[in-house]
Amino acid sequence: MKMRKLSVTDLNRLSAEDFRSSEKLPLIVVLDNVRSMYNVGSVFRTADAFILESIFLCGITRTPPSVEIHKTALGAEETMAWKYYEDTMDAVKDLKKEGYKVLAIEQAEQSVMLQNLVLSQSEKYALVLGHEVKGVAQDVVDACDGCIEIPQYGTKHSLNVSVAGGMVIWECEKQLRK
Repeated sequence: MKMRKLSVTDLNRLSAEDFRSSEKLPLIVVLDNVRSMYNVGSVFRTADAFILESIFLCGITRTPPSVEIHKTALGAEETMAWKYYEDTMDAVKDLKKEGYKVLAIEQAEQSVMLQNLVLSQSEKYALVLGHEVKGVAQDVVDACDGCIEIPQYGTKHSLNVSVAGGMVIWECEKQLRK
């Protein structure tokens, strides 16, 4: 069986205007002191792909415009809504006030393994992704409603932050957009 790759025209992508006015998945990604602008750009691109509500950039996390962010975001930084917070705790407090369940992506006691995650379609969620080496700050973990852990079986017990984000966003999308 021969398969033809789809062209950009075949994919019938949303225009930037249509994207901005489209219904968003009730999911916000919070980047807690993510140092790599390439990781930031990658998260923008993934958030755009799944039409998430917004991205919160916190602490040392760089904000657009940036050549490095654009290199991996490929323009998603122009369509995705985003907000900057100097302190991640302020972002978490605001999200909780707005009724979001805030979940850190982190290896922690009593974390829920990704394959056991159960989300409610009547809830809004925020996912906190942390620093490439230090992870999500402990005070932020303490303020969250829970932690999601991605099972890992090899010699390394960490994933690239944008890869981890993509995996968890995909699982959330499957459960929230039925």
